[in-house]
Amino acid sequence: MSIPSARSAIATWVTRLYFSRLRKKGRGLDLSILSKLPDAALLPLRRDGLDPVPEIGALRDREPVSWLPIPGMTVWLVSGYDEAKQVLGDARAFSNDFANLVNHTSVTENHQPGGLGFCDPPDHTRLRRLLTPEFTMRRLSRLTPRIHAIAEERLAELAKAADTDGRVDFVEHFALPVPALVICELLGVPYEERDAFQQFSVTRFDVLGGVGASFGAISQSREYLHGLVEQQRRNPGDGLLGMLIREHGDSVTDEELTGLADGVLTGGLETTASMLALGTLVMLRDRGHFEAIRKADDPAAVAAPFVDELLRHLTVVQTAFPRFAREDMEVGGVRISGGDIVIVSLSAADRDPRLGPAMDTFDPTRPPASSHLAFGHGIHRCIGAELGKMELRAAFPKLVARFPDMRLAVRPEELEFRKLSVVYGVDSLPVHLN
Repeated sequence: MSIPSARSAIATWVTRLYFSRLRKKGRGLDLSILSKLPDAALLPLRRDGLDPVPEIGALRDREPVSWLPIPGMTVWLVSGYDEAKQVLGDARAFSNDFANLVNHTSVTENHQPGGLGFCDPPDHTRLRRLLTPEFTMRRLSRLTPRIHAIAEERLAELAKAADTDGRVDFVEHFALPVPALVICELLGVPYEERDAFQQFSVTRFDVLGGVGASFGAISQSREYLHGLVEQQRRNPGDGLLGMLIREHGDSVTDEELTGLADGVLTGGLETTASMLALGTLVMLRDRGHFEAIRKADDPAAVAAPFVDELLRHLTVVQTAFPRFAREDMEVGGVRISGGDIVIVSLSAADRDPRLGPAMDTFDPTRPPASSHLAFGHGIHRCIGAELGKMELRAAFPKLVARFPDMRLAVRPEELEFRKLSVVYGVDSLPVHLN
């Protein structure tokens, strides 16, 4: 298969699987489980369009650390910015070890997702030290030409997919394929393997399928990725996995490489796809932002603060990985006991009014008073943050230049946003390109 046709096949496959997931019988909300939880327990996953529901903002302002009513365990919700940074930044007082979750649920250790997000030092320190050089700007710069090429290729495919009225689904034909193809480039997935690679991505953080479905997807993806690692071990390529194998050899195990690849997959696909889709929606709802990038003398320079404010405003990863208190402590004046679970609402914290005026509004001219938490904070801050920014900064200027008359094909209130999803997004974004 030629490279162009392989790329087209990859894009077709990932979108087909994505939408078949949405249509799959029995994937709907498991009311038998969720009906037992009070609404307050689901508050961190609820939104009103692009905004967190007003109730979580009111709770944050009243109680930045509050008890979350989940039967059978003691869970605290942290929604204030300062309190969130305290929890996320203190790896000594809080554990991310997945074994803690095993102790609280019926999930078995066979479902262990691995990767940096679910382990503590010293394992986390060693693995992150291996991975960090691969995510420096110097290393990532080798991907820059391909990121720009992928964005342009997908814009061309977007135009081809439009009907006679210029209507097309932006998620299906652009927002999903762009990060999917970039991750394939990053990991060094062979073209002939990329179809299979895509099928394990989008169910990882969606709670609508239930805990069993989510962890089933984890097991399937790890099985595939383990085979990819074995393949790279025999014949290391030029991607991230091949580089790690060449530079570190047997000092990094196949299981560790599988976990790292799994983290790249789950952390970089659906999150960036959601940012591309929701960011485009922000521009289409307020043409001033669209035109500011399109008419700029240096669109890339305008795109940088636009993307950063977009990351803060949308914070598509709504909650951080759960933390487990190692000892008794105080957070925001609230006593937390050793063994308690702490959930950090990143979306609420990033709109804390203590950060500045009108934090619920989107303002790309806003002076950055402090760092947002869209990528987390502390030792577990997303290692691929710069890669994600590179994709967004490349995509938005190209999009507005290629389709200056692009507009929504439906009324904003007709869009169907995800419900109760850790990674927030919209499953379809119909647009007119002309």
